[in-house]
Amino acid sequence: MSDFTDALTDADIAMIAKQPIFFTATAAAEGRINLSPKGLADTFRVLSPKRVAYLDLGGSGNETHAHLAADGRITVMMCNFEQPALILRIYGRGRAVLPQDPDWAELAAHFTLLPGTRQIFDIAVESVQTSCGWGVPVMTLDHERATLVKYHAQADPAKWEAKVAGRTRSIDGLPTRATDRYIAGDVTPD
Repeated sequence: MSDFTDALTDADIAMIAKQPIFFTATAAAEGRINLSPKGLADTFRVLSPKRVAYLDLGGSGNETHAHLAADGRITVMMCNFEQPALILRIYGRGRAVLPQDPDWAELAAHFTLLPGTRQIFDIAVESVQTSCGWGVPVMTLDHERATLVKYHAQADPAKWEAKVAGRTRSIDGLPTRATDRYIAGDVTPD
């Protein structure tokens, strides 16, 4: 009931384009496994059949960044909550690209930056798995939750930068790099 490919197919890319939510999973050699839901419209990009990226805003922690720096492995999962039933997993190696990094401009050009943008995760696709998804419910999206973007949009840039500058460790004590600037972004969702 599952198929593996070495890269994203056209059908995979079409399915990804329709998803309002995706999930990321990372782990280091020791400590917690991190599993995060990711929403916010238009924050995931297929850059090629072997490369994807997603825009990340500041939140409660920075575990994905810490785990990728320590280990590099990441799984991204998307579930089709409409018909046809389908689950798609992208297995790969990722890295955090921050605004102060030399390749930030190239990656950021693929996104509409949102208030509080912290980093972009750049992922090299190693394999893709699709499976039936018959156990996943059929659901419809009511609307995006704008709380995180609104929170960052009303932040004082200097205070925001000072706050994130002090966040250099994960929950398990792994090192992370903090962004060096507040990004006001271009839009604020309703």
